[in-house]
Amino acid sequence: MKIIGVIPARYQSSRFPGKVLAVLKGKPLIEHVYCQAQKAKVLDEVIVATDDERVLKTVQNFGGSARMVVGDFHSGFSESA
Repeated sequence: MKIIGVIPARYQSSRFPGKVLAVLKGKPLIEHVYCQAQKAKVLDEVIVATDDERVLKTVQNFGGSARMVVGDFHSGFSESA
């Protein structure tokens, strides 16, 4: 059995659009998250799931694995909560 960690990385965010590509200490935030996830010994593979070509290219540029996803995805945030 293979265990895969999937990092959801939407570009559009209501509070901070593009947050996943914001640079922190010289690297995009998604790269920091990806590198930390790879440290998990239980995971055989880490993949970024994104709906944005910019995120896909960024992950590929630092050597990470990413896949484009299609759909109408929403965050867990709810105005009524």
